[in-house]
Amino acid sequence: MKVFLAEIIQKVYQQKITPDEALKHLQDFPYQELSFAKVDHARELRKGSPEVIFGQGKTPEQLIKIAKAILEKGSNLLITRLSPEVYQKIKRQLPGGTYHKEARCLMAVRTKAPEGKGRVVVLSAGTSDIPVAEEAALTCEFFGNEVDRIYDVGVAGLHRLLNHYEQIKQARVLIVVAGMEGALPSVVAGLFRAPVIAVPTSVGYGASFHGLSALLAMLNSCPGGVAVVNIDNGFGAGYLASLINHL
Repeated sequence: MKVFLAEIIQKVYQQKITPDEALKHLQDFPYQELSFAKVDHARELRKGSPEVIFGQGKTPEQLIKIAKAILEKGSNLLITRLSPEVYQKIKRQLPGGTYHKEARCLMAVRTKAPEGKGRVVVLSAGTSDIPVAEEAALTCEFFGNEVDRIYDVGVAGLHRLLNHYEQIKQARVLIVVAGMEGALPSVVAGLFRAPVIAVPTSVGYGASFHGLSALLAMLNSCPGGVAVVNIDNGFGAGYLASLINHL
């Protein structure tokens, strides 16, 4: 949207279009009414990043219309929680998008996002946590951050984590994804100085209560510097990490 608006302003300045013609181009600003959705085109100016589509619960037709509205204004596109079945129904309408099955995300990048100041390191406690970790990692990359992935380094074998000590120490922000008892963020926060964004997952046996036990454990973390997002919210962790890394 920023590029789109800049082009309109430049054309008015160069007298290539009249102010009235410019207003016609801006009729969908600050948001575009689609009856079932209001596409927030002004978000990129207000927040520095375009609106992201939460795919779960939307019909293929709704997703296509919202995605096209975003792309037509020159913004980058990210759809999260997009199942493989729904992707198959919409992919022909969005030919420029790349689908990441494990993370259930679709990305279409038109313009390069501003680069972050340092690296974001995403850690998962187990292999079962990788889908949420990948959502976080891809979100970070979408918003212009360099990302390192270090997976399956949970507390069941801490030597696996310590083997990556030097690499983790270089991070500006750490995203730590864990299910079961959710202990890994506390361990990481006690070892490294970078802020830790903890992501509880719904991975675990019955008493984990679909991620609730991991969420509560992370909220009760002993070391300082731990922030916690909602259960399975890889996008929220990636977005917050990007904000910190761009400060």
